[in-house]
Amino acid sequence: MVAVNDISGKSLAEMSGDELQAWFDRRFEEKMAQQESDKTPRMSIMVTKGTLDWAYPPFILASTAAALGWDTTLFFTFYGLALLKKDLQPNISPLGNPAMPMKMPFGPKWFQGIEWNMPNLLMAGVPGFEGLATSLMKMTVKNNGIATIPELRDLCIEAEVKLVACQMTVGLFGWKKEDFIPEVSEWAGAATYITNAQGADITLFI
Repeated sequence: MVAVNDISGKSLAEMSGDELQAWFDRRFEEKMAQQESDKTPRMSIMVTKGTLDWAYPPFILASTAAALGWDTTLFFTFYGLALLKKDLQPNISPLGNPAMPMKMPFGPKWFQGIEWNMPNLLMAGVPGFEGLATSLMKMTVKNNGIATIPELRDLCIEAEVKLVACQMTVGLFGWKKEDFIPEVSEWAGAATYITNAQGADITLFI
């Protein structure tokens, strides 16, 4: 006789067909629930933009997920690939963010609270406006104690976030692998991203 943990205390040999099926269904559900609870959550993010403001979401989300024990992958393609370069100098692009409020990170509190609505014509036509916007944003980040993009990238590397670079984009822009940080986990293409995203619990496009 084979002893089983059945409510009735019956062995497998003593069970009827219906009782045996019910026991099997219960054990199957228990095993599936155990596997689900033991599964490591996965996050896959496609990073397509390389400006200063758009660099924050993927690195913040990835480092946070990794800190929570998630298996996290960042797939960098097109302009987002620039965030993996050794010379990391992301800038703000106000022209591409027409609703972006401009605030001054200096002066009295009432002055810093003013939102300066800059027209697109001004942002596009004034030489050096992009550099000015970038400097103001970096100053605002520093004043609020927020980590810089290089610091967040290092945090992701330390947390073992997988950094995947799009091989096609490298060739498209005429870049070389030597231009990028050595911590790039893999040089791959769309098929690799799709395979990774297919099994992820959360998939994002940024």
